[in-house]
Amino acid sequence: MNVVFVRHGESTGNAGLPTNDLSSIELTEQGVAQARSIALGWSESPDVIATSPYLRTKQTAAPSASRFPNAAVHVLPMEEFTYLEPSRWNGTSRSSRLPHIEAFWSTADPMYCDGPGAESFSTLLLRVQTTLGRLNVLPQESLVYAFSHGQFMQAMRLRLMHPTWSSKQLMEHFWTFDKDNPIPNCGLIYTTRSAKRIWKLLEPPTSGA
Repeated sequence: MNVVFVRHGESTGNAGLPTNDLSSIELTEQGVAQARSIALGWSESPDVIATSPYLRTKQTAAPSASRFPNAAVHVLPMEEFTYLEPSRWNGTSRSSRLPHIEAFWSTADPMYCDGPGAESFSTLLLRVQTTLGRLNVLPQESLVYAFSHGQFMQAMRLRLMHPTWSSKQLMEHFWTFDKDNPIPNCGLIYTTRSAKRIWKLLEPPTSGA
């Protein structure tokens, strides 16, 4: 099985606009154009198109779903990592949240939860495991285009790179890894699953999507 994870296109939050309900953040015009470009760039027809429950991934996946109407559409728990209590930050921009974001990561406590509506880093890793488990039930030769979010994809990538690391080790390295290896809007991460259900990262192809 080959799964190409796709970060959603540019959203209003990425563009620096204040956000409220994290699940209903929309794409900007640039994000819509990025989604169309991704759809046109695929070189193979997928068996499955997967999205997170969030609007911006569904909007990013829509042009690909239109191009490949025979692909099954699945919703997987690969939404963005919400680690600050949402009610305290509604209507704020990322720049105003940045000191609190840095404080969260500096704790390196994978069990810490900031409050109602937030999740711990351990919960994020569990969602990564659950998503890969849901993909494991698909036939071995499946091709999946999975539209997700930056920090979810980074957590998955770090977990596959270091399968023996503890949750604390992964959290200690996550913030620096994310800054040093950013996934741009509509950036792609290629993965494969062996017949023995072992997942690994793949190098991107030299041409095409």
